[in-house]
Amino acid sequence: MTCAQARDTARRALAEREVPPVLVADVLTVVSELVSNAVRHAGGVTDFQIAVRAGQVIIEVSDRSALLPHLRPPSPHTPGGFGWRVVKTLAPSTYVRSHRRGKTIIAALPTRTGPPPAL
Repeated sequence: MTCAQARDTARRALAEREVPPVLVADVLTVVSELVSNAVRHAGGVTDFQIAVRAGQVIIEVSDRSALLPHLRPPSPHTPGGFGWRVVKTLAPSTYVRSHRRGKTIIAALPTRTGPPPAL
């Protein structure tokens, strides 16, 4: 799967659920970063899922590598290295599930902005 294919799949899923445009932009950024990192560093995407449920957009990207993503210190001499930081900023509850075929990164973006509604 390419970044463009993943973004198209995400756009269709989000349009069906009428997700606000500002959230769509954030979701597409996370999708692009996760898929491009899987292609570039982890042997390619083996599975891609996106769902809108329970106040969240859930993105799952699986790849063939057991190596876990990590934050690289910013350096003016080394290009790139910002993708994982972007993902963790937009989807702070992102986590990685390792399995015998590689890993799956699960990113959750809340569908609501601002404070939760009062009870």
